Amino acid sequence: MAARAQPRGPAPRRAPPGRLLPLPPLLLLLSAAAVIPRGDGQNLVTEDVTVVEGDVATISCRVKNSDDSVIQLLNPNRQTIYFRDFRPLKDSRFQLVNFSNSELRVSLTNVSISDEGRYFCQLYTDPPQEIYTTITVLVPPRNLVIDIQKEIAVEGEEIELNCTAMASRPATTIRWFKGNKELTGKSEVEQWSDMYTVTSQLLLKVGREDDGVPVICLVDHPAVKDLQTQRYLEVMYKPQVRVSQNYPVQGLTREGEPLELTCAAFGKPQPTDMRWLRVDDEMPQHVVVSGSNLLISNLNKTDNGTYRCEASNAVGKSHADYMLFVYDTTATTEPAVHGTRVLLNASTEALPTVQLSNASVALHPDSRAGEEGSIRSVDHAVVGGVVAVVVFAMLCLLIILGRYFARHKGTYFTHEAKGADDAADADTAIINAEGGQNNSEEKKEYFI
Repeated sequence: MAARAQPRGPAPRRAPPGRLLPLPPLLLLLSAAAVIPRGDGQNLVTEDVTVVEGDVATISCRVKNSDDSVIQLLNPNRQTIYFRDFRPLKDSRFQLVNFSNSELRVSLTNVSISDEGRYFCQLYTDPPQEIYTTITVLVPPRNLVIDIQKEIAVEGEEIELNCTAMASRPATTIRWFKGNKELTGKSEVEQWSDMYTVTSQLLLKVGREDDGVPVICLVDHPAVKDLQTQRYLEVMYKPQVRVSQNYPVQGLTREGEPLELTCAAFGKPQPTDMRWLRVDDEMPQHVVVSGSNLLISNLNKTDNGTYRCEASNAVGKSHADYMLFVYDTTATTEPAVHGTRVLLNASTEALPTVQLSNASVALHPDSRAGEEGSIRSVDHAVVGGVVAVVVFAMLCLLIILGRYFARHKGTYFTHEAKGADDAADADTAIINAEGGQNNSEEKKEYFI
């Protein structure tokens, strides 16, 4: 008796020759989530991605020699983002950009720090292949601030400035500029979780030339360009004093003529006290001082001296000197040099409540600027005239002597020589001469 066959379940389906049966959906998902041994990735190509926080990152998995194998993309937690063109991960920030047998390209919008890490490209071949790409997220500084130790500084002081760049990734590099000149500061870096805060300190000694000049804090960071902030310096300085001659205009200060001087002072704050005085002597009574002007209506020799204009403000005191020399009314030679001399202010005083600053430089016109050259010109003219007169007198004397000697030149004979030609000897000649002793009593001379 033949044994009865036990009932069995439905016979398994067989695929037609030359075809493979598709996997059940559940088995398909399990296969996608399974960890596949990493191969050498010789047929896969991808690149690392660097993106600024909040921007879009694009991940590309490419196959060099496509054989219709399955491509999928996994996140750093090994969760499948895309399997072919299907997205199992419920994160709408991931969008399919391109899908084909040779490429799977996916974009990630609104990137944050939590998205940073390794993303895996897998290719179902035999054996399977895997390669990863790294997403790096840059975070620009959220705030850039300059803090000045003293809002208002006095010339000569050293002030401290601090520039802070907060919450950046990676750490920023801070550079300092004063106007167009780059300066060197000292930086400190603090790390808070995944972020960095950088503070740079700058010590700056200020002068009056720095008033109103911008100090710039500039950030070098791969996530941002031309990020900077600036503060304008405010520097107080003592007055800078200058004396100018209004009349006579670059001319000689002669006796009997007027002299007008003007004093100008510039400082911060603007000078409130300005006065004229005469150095080492009392101010002449006929000198009229009106504010910043000094007037002498009738110059004389007693006015010679140094006149000083002093100006002061909350920082200190400065002065400028004018040296007056009064010429005679007959003086006609203009000074050889007109101009000003730059002198250091030696008598600088500071008010008790404000720190002293360095000595200022003031401009001092000098009425005697051309005196030395003028005197030298006069001396040369006098000496030349005297020499010319002496030479002329000597020439006249030589001419007179020459004419005198010329008129008295020749041969002269005395009376004793008369009769000498007929005498036989010298004794006879003397006896026969008219001027002899025998005739001496007869000879008389008359003067008319």
